[in-house]
Amino acid sequence: MELQVTTLEGKSAGKVEVTDAVFGLEVRPDILHRMVRYQQLKAMSGTHDVKNRSEGALTGKKFKKQKGGGARHGDRKAPQFRGGGRAFGPTPRSHAIDLPKKVRALALKHALSAKAQAGSLIVIDSVVQKEAKTAALRTTFGKLAWANALIIDGANVDQNFALAARNIPNIDVLPIQGINVVSILKRDKLVLTKAALEALEARFA
Repeated sequence: MELQVTTLEGKSAGKVEVTDAVFGLEVRPDILHRMVRYQQLKAMSGTHDVKNRSEGALTGKKFKKQKGGGARHGDRKAPQFRGGGRAFGPTPRSHAIDLPKKVRALALKHALSAKAQAGSLIVIDSVVQKEAKTAALRTTFGKLAWANALIIDGANVDQNFALAARNIPNIDVLPIQGINVVSILKRDKLVLTKAALEALEARFA
């Protein structure tokens, strides 16, 4: 597959050849769904907690005789009493699920292929700014029609570009190490630099 390369100024910078094994797959929504669910569950903190019957501050003394009228209760910390412990309440736990490494790699390929097939994949020569000026970069994005985009650079993102872009709504900038399916699907456009493309080709070689 051949993709057009552009610059931040909107000028053509030639073409680049990408492999169909990464960018030309027939998209499978089920694979993408499994990966999105895997990422979202892994990101959940799982710190929700309530006090159960053994953690209450009330007395554990039996407050009523076993026989002689009335229900046979134990202590006031039982769930049916005001101030008692909660029955079957949430406790801290991990929500993460398992997903094979090969499926995770395949999901990333399908996410890249989905953007390529939708015409939302853009290859740019480089993202380098002389100054960290948000206003100037916002104007540049306006000319390029990048209102909602994920920009992936190589191993090191240009600091001026990252600083200028971080205050622009709906624009995410990540190094190639941070590329993931949820971030790709979250934004309308995926912008890859040449360095990012080379890293992806090497990763899936």
